Amino acid sequence: MSLGCGRGVDMARVEIIDIRRQKVSEMEVDDQLLNEAEKPHLVYDVVRMQLAGRRRGTASTKERSFVSGGGRKPWRQKGTGRARAGSTRSPLWRGGGTIFGPHPRDYSFHPPKKVRQAALRLVLSSKYREKKLLVLDRFNLEGIKTKKLTAALKSLGINSALIVLDGPDEVLEKSARNIPGVQVMRCEGLNVHDILRYEHLIFLRSSLERVERNLRT
Repeated sequence: MSLGCGRGVDMARVEIIDIRRQKVSEMEVDDQLLNEAEKPHLVYDVVRMQLAGRRRGTASTKERSFVSGGGRKPWRQKGTGRARAGSTRSPLWRGGGTIFGPHPRDYSFHPPKKVRQAALRLVLSSKYREKKLLVLDRFNLEGIKTKKLTAALKSLGINSALIVLDGPDEVLEKSARNIPGVQVMRCEGLNVHDILRYEHLIFLRSSLERVERNLRT
């Protein structure tokens, strides 16, 4: 999905910090990635797409043609003093069919690729403006230790975060899996819904560079 860019590019400067939240350097990022104009309807459409795609769509009800019985008229039309009835499969009867009930269907839909990319840039820009987007030089964890990762996040003042990696990192991924409010994700899985679920968004320098390349227009 990486795209070349032949136009002049305005750049934004982003601080790179260490685990103690001290600035260690800066990096330039395409200004379009972090200063996208507000278009909430795009974010709404993409989140709705993601949630719709997760629906199983297996709910099913029986209409009167699928209900057993009711092959003959329960009683004659006139003279009984009761309301007219033609079948015990009527939706008005207990055990009868269902009117306009759900049937198996596919709820998924797909907005254009440019819309999906724009929505992702929008939520990244929103986190950046709110100062909830952090770029770390590295996560130094000695072995798979949930306690050490929890302490590192506490030193950053973070309780809820989505951590984005450039590639596999077994130590970090396994250290984070039992921490409530923390999720580790690789660049290729980055999406609008998960960014919005967490208060902070944490990148490593390499992962932000890769996301920048993928979302460049």
